[in-house]
Amino acid sequence: MSDLKAWKLISLFCLFSLMLGCESKEERTQQTIKYTLEQASQEINTLGDALDNQQIRNAKLLSEYGKVLTQTNPQLSAIAELVAQDATKQGPLYQNLLTRLNELKTPDPTLSSAEIIEQASLLKEAASLSLFADALTDPINVLADMSNGSLARVGAISKAAEDAANGDLAGAGNQLVGNANYGQWQTNSNGISFWQWYGMYRMFGDVVGAIEYGSWSKRRKYSYYNDYGRKRYTGYKQYKQQTTVENRTRQSYKSQGKQFTSPYAKTKTGASGLSRSSHTPPATRSSYSKSSSYAKSSSGSVRNSSNRTSRGVSRGK
Repeated sequence: MSDLKAWKLISLFCLFSLMLGCESKEERTQQTIKYTLEQASQEINTLGDALDNQQIRNAKLLSEYGKVLTQTNPQLSAIAELVAQDATKQGPLYQNLLTRLNELKTPDPTLSSAEIIEQASLLKEAASLSLFADALTDPINVLADMSNGSLARVGAISKAAEDAANGDLAGAGNQLVGNANYGQWQTNSNGISFWQWYGMYRMFGDVVGAIEYGSWSKRRKYSYYNDYGRKRYTGYKQYKQQTTVENRTRQSYKSQGKQFTSPYAKTKTGASGLSRSSHTPPATRSSYSKSSSYAKSSSGSVRNSSNRTSRGVSRGK
């Protein structure tokens, strides 16, 4: 190689190194935010297309359950049709992903760059087809329980087995209690928190009854959201609100000399045949997780699971 060519290569290398060095840490962080948000947006759009084209088995099953329950129990048709919306892009589960994505594009000033990146990463995971299919098991099982066993539960043990394991009856619709996509905890003047359904979901109040946080946290039943999907399917502000209610109730119990049991202290028995992705804790970026209060306040459960197919429409008991 001639000295001239060697000099040119060295010069190019030095110029390239200088350009990389000119890129500040803040610029690299902003590029990471932009890239992660783009990935999340692509995943959400892909999920939307899959829902439109009926390519998600559990979405098709949820839609079928809604039609069957409407035909067999006309008095439940309003609830059945409402719950079945989650099989479409109009359902709260998908719409909340879009809302969270739009909020991250113009983030709250209190959110750090690390938290924005983490939230975008969680959104990307939540929009994956396998995880979204698992998240649909909660509304599916709500309709299954309302059918009095004529429709089978999916991704969970049967209602009869759950009742036997818990020693009491699990009310229909309990899978959605605590799920930020359908309602929120409201605290009254006495400092006691009760579950309040959003909008049209308030009709569940007649089915499930009044739910007090302290009692629910101690006796809650299995649900995909509360046991596996909460971090991925809850917005940042919603998650903080849940944490505030939990801490407030804990302090209240302590002042009364009562023992408080966190609803998220351990995974409840009841899952069956979920995808491997659901048994894997949400991905975190090691360089960001230490600074994120959101990451510190959540817990994951690592268990291997075979990816079994869902059962048929009948024989739910």
